[in-house]
Amino acid sequence: MLVMNNVYDVIVVGGGASGLVAAATAAKGGCSVLLAEKMEKCGRKIRITGKGRCNITNMCEADAFLVKVRSGADFVRESIEALSPFDVRDMLERAGVRTVEERGRRLFPASGKAFDVADALVDMAYKAGAEIVCHSPVTGMTRSGDLWRIDMARRSVMSRSVVIATGGVSYRATGSTGDGYLFAHRLGHTIVPLRPSLVSLRVDAPMLAHVCENLRNVALSLVVEGREVARQMGEMTINGCVLEGAIVLRLSRDAVDALTDKKRVELHLSLKPALTQAKLGARIAREVEADGSLTVEGLLRRLVPRSLVRLVASVAGVRAVAAAKALTADERVRIADTLLCLVLPVVDYGGFAEAVTTAGGVSLDEVDPSSMQSLKAPGVYFTGETLDIDADTGGYNLQLAFSTGYLCGCHLARQKK
Repeated sequence: MLVMNNVYDVIVVGGGASGLVAAATAAKGGCSVLLAEKMEKCGRKIRITGKGRCNITNMCEADAFLVKVRSGADFVRESIEALSPFDVRDMLERAGVRTVEERGRRLFPASGKAFDVADALVDMAYKAGAEIVCHSPVTGMTRSGDLWRIDMARRSVMSRSVVIATGGVSYRATGSTGDGYLFAHRLGHTIVPLRPSLVSLRVDAPMLAHVCENLRNVALSLVVEGREVARQMGEMTINGCVLEGAIVLRLSRDAVDALTDKKRVELHLSLKPALTQAKLGARIAREVEADGSLTVEGLLRRLVPRSLVRLVASVAGVRAVAAAKALTADERVRIADTLLCLVLPVVDYGGFAEAVTTAGGVSLDEVDPSSMQSLKAPGVYFTGETLDIDADTGGYNLQLAFSTGYLCGCHLARQKK
């Protein structure tokens, strides 16, 4: 990499997914690139994502992908078309990371090790010619004529362009402390209020206090002010009064927004979503008729996990120790209704420390979607989670980081040429 007169073509602030891809792409296109990372190594958040396995992306076409983008779908379309999930897979395969597609079209490294992905991205940037400096938090950005002065802990450098790829404010221990939002604000950008996204939800259900259960093939509806606004089917985890797992995370963004607006929020849990009220009633009748000595507890243990038996009985208003054959028609209906719709009032949500991603960020109205360049400060670019973009769980958010970083890097390389 040739640095003319100690002036870089590009300085990338942040060595996460979007920053590394932006640096590698710009450097490969002939730019002199310096990447400044505040932590001791790049890709800290990548190394812990997917519980250490790294859900790289989701292998679906652009239109199907964009349906899963909660904020900024139209904005990121050009990015996704420039670097698709299939392109990301091929890029990593060329870098030596074999991949495997799992249920739900989620792509993982075949090794099951997230650090393989992070190391490959760092290696890509190095091989492309980017200079990477760690332990180098950026403390200031100032315009000096046609150049930008970037002040770091131990040095200051000049650059023609700056890419702010500092991530959000979730998982702060990985270095995501919201620095980019401060830089953007100082440049005159609007920051859409930050909220934790893809996060656990806390419910007001004392009967769950000592329950720890993984549930599969259940349905969960988000109900705001009495109206169902979203529904998900799949897996979730009850950890006392805290609900976690894939379907909870997918509903959490809307739940957080509603709670922030002080609206009444409930989760309606269906433990038997494949059955109608009539079919479930018939199932209960068959179980009772087949075993005359069955108690209500015994009946419920055939229908739900043991840890939920007392809860279902209590909500349905029946005694767990009572004989099942003594249940009245109305009591059987109440049991079926409870199994099909267990109402759980939502009272709180997890914080940024546990949120998978950050909702909110630099307003998309102030960024060019074809280049990621600021419309307020020419020469400044924003990528990844710094922007007001976020998506469902399942590899979508990491893909957004890759794609916005790539499109930005391509634009910088074209400018160099």
